[in-house]
Amino acid sequence: MKPIYWLAGLALSCGLQAAQAQSKPQTFTRADTLRGSITPQRAWWDAQHYAISVQPDFETKSLKGSNTIGYKVLDEKGAAEMQIDLQTPLHIDSAVLNGKQKLRFRNDGNAWFIAMPQQKKGATNKLTVFYSGTPREAVRAPWDGGWTFTKDSLNRPWMTVTCQGLGASVWYPCKDHQSDEPDRGATLTMIVHDTLMAVGNGRLKQQQKLPGKLASFTWEVTNPINNYNIIPYIGKYVSFKEVYPGEKGKLDVTYWVLDYNLPKAKSYLKPEVHNTLKAFEHWFGPYPFYEDGYQLIDVPHTGMEHQSAVAYGNHYKPGYRGRDGSGTGWGMKWDFIVIHESGHEWFGNNITTRDLADMWVHEGFTNYSETLFVDHIFGVQAGNEYNRGTRQGIRNDKPIIPPYGVNAQGSGDMYPKGGNMLHAIRHSMANDVLFRDILRGLNKTFYHQTVSSKQVEEYISKRAGFDYTKVFDQYLRTTQIPKLEFYVSGNGQKLIYRWTNCVAGFNLPISMQNATVSMRIEPTTGWKTSELKAGAEALFTKEAIEKMYYIVAEPSEGKTALR
Repeated sequence: MKPIYWLAGLALSCGLQAAQAQSKPQTFTRADTLRGSITPQRAWWDAQHYAISVQPDFETKSLKGSNTIGYKVLDEKGAAEMQIDLQTPLHIDSAVLNGKQKLRFRNDGNAWFIAMPQQKKGATNKLTVFYSGTPREAVRAPWDGGWTFTKDSLNRPWMTVTCQGLGASVWYPCKDHQSDEPDRGATLTMIVHDTLMAVGNGRLKQQQKLPGKLASFTWEVTNPINNYNIIPYIGKYVSFKEVYPGEKGKLDVTYWVLDYNLPKAKSYLKPEVHNTLKAFEHWFGPYPFYEDGYQLIDVPHTGMEHQSAVAYGNHYKPGYRGRDGSGTGWGMKWDFIVIHESGHEWFGNNITTRDLADMWVHEGFTNYSETLFVDHIFGVQAGNEYNRGTRQGIRNDKPIIPPYGVNAQGSGDMYPKGGNMLHAIRHSMANDVLFRDILRGLNKTFYHQTVSSKQVEEYISKRAGFDYTKVFDQYLRTTQIPKLEFYVSGNGQKLIYRWTNCVAGFNLPISMQNATVSMRIEPTTGWKTSELKAGAEALFTKEAIEKMYYIVAEPSEGKTALR
């Protein structure tokens, strides 16, 4: 998702990086629980496949369509009703089981409950839900979700959807919870005016002319896919293709652009995409969706991470709409949208969190993918500088992880603070081979799976051979910036140090090095002492430490520290 911290960060002074007063506790409603939890009407069935068909009307800004949901019965108990999500003002017109039996239904806000006949555990069935109406429009896509009905610069229709956070049920009926992806993928059929091209996720499987100057385009994804990633793109698209020699073999890469963008797209996009795939396959492992290919698609908004169909709207220029969120200059040497949104193919699309509360796994890792990209293409120092620069967007307004089960999103700090936390963990290891193995291991171990933050945290600690539990607690569950108090003994031979302003048991190691010497310390909340190696005193300065870690480093006078 587009990092909203950039807009906020550009308007904030550096002083706002300090912890701010907590906002008032949010009140959650029944609708929040129905949307964000595994209700009994959701628990008994598992989504296997979606076959979505949609026909938008550009003039009336309305649509009609259907979704045939292939599902498996997990438990006969509780199967009297099935919860299907569809947000108003869209409405369900009818529901048909296995193409034969028309079912009754009721609704409770955006949740619809379909009365089911007796279900048999282990059985697989198909429920077709027909729907229609005037969908919610996105006022400020992609930050505000919904349909976008707009026109390109030649005054021709241009339509798409953005729905992360808000939910895919803003435009089609589904089990709108991140924990249940259709295991066998999805198809998306778009029926549009025959002068337009409709693009979707994966590969184009069928295209045909229809009566009334209409045409249909059916796209297919064979891999599991999270709901908010299934997206229609409709406009005057043309394409060009290539085969990228990736780590896993030949990767089909397709660029869908508005016809008048074709010349500049050919010269501009290929180098950006090649560098992106090169860097991310190095750090994260093979691109996770070789079967479905990789696509980059023109959109009227800034961009989004839609699986195998990445939305691009950065005007074919470096930076993020002409800006560098890090303020270092490094962000103007590459296209932010190509890199960031493609990074989500690994974190967000390959590895998806079950609950929206754990979205830092999507956004923190993908924010950090920017640093890793800069590191891989421009060098380690450039990556360090870029990462530190992104701190200007950290607000510490509220914890990154909010309450579970109510479809709540935490602070926008999940982007830059999450990325800086991962950079701190990397530096604390002082072993990039191990750190890279952990990133690649995450994508291999949780390949095409939904996970919790806890699983990711435990995996990193186990592979690192160090318990980072309190480090995750500090950065994800509080707004405190940890403070390292330290001083060098009078004879210059010892370093004395401790953590303050932190959770109990906070234990982030500090590894420092230069061209001649390196040293690692493991501070706790009690004073500790380490012998200084020859020349190591120069490593432990406020400036040097804060350059590498998102902490406050505070030199203390010995007599004060010893009290």
